[in-house]
Amino acid sequence: MKLHVVLVEPEIPQNTGNIARTCAATGAKLHLVRPLGFSLEDKYVKRAGLDYWDKLEIEEHDSFNKFLEKYPPENNAMFFVTTKGKQVYSKEQYANATEIFVVFGKETKGLPENILKKYIEKTIRIPMKPNLRSLNLSNSVAIVVYEVLRQTNFQELDEISTYFDIN
Repeated sequence: MKLHVVLVEPEIPQNTGNIARTCAATGAKLHLVRPLGFSLEDKYVKRAGLDYWDKLEIEEHDSFNKFLEKYPPENNAMFFVTTKGKQVYSKEQYANATEIFVVFGKETKGLPENILKKYIEKTIRIPMKPNLRSLNLSNSVAIVVYEVLRQTNFQELDEISTYFDIN
């Protein structure tokens, strides 16, 4: 299974850096859809991503329409993450797909309403208390990514860290 994280017009460099680090650690491919609210050379993006940039598979797209041309939702398991989602993210079944795309909107506005309306049946949400706007984008990505990986038994990930030898 190949996991793809799609950020549509991200605005905050630190969030994108944190998400890049999560993608590198999990083997997910990161898609960045322009316009970006920062340069990928931004020191905050680089610092948040630490030294993981060379371990990251990343693809940039000039627009959301260009992304959809290359990866049509009709041909891919694509989930649009929004506070208005029809299904709770953990109730969705991810294990049967060869490739999974989770699409997130920008920090201040989320995904555009026209996208949500068009793909309403493919929307998922993270439960939270009412009257709150949303969770932090990088936290939301981590929550959904690890649920997809949990459902696929963390394929190709090492469950025991060998970074520190404690013997």
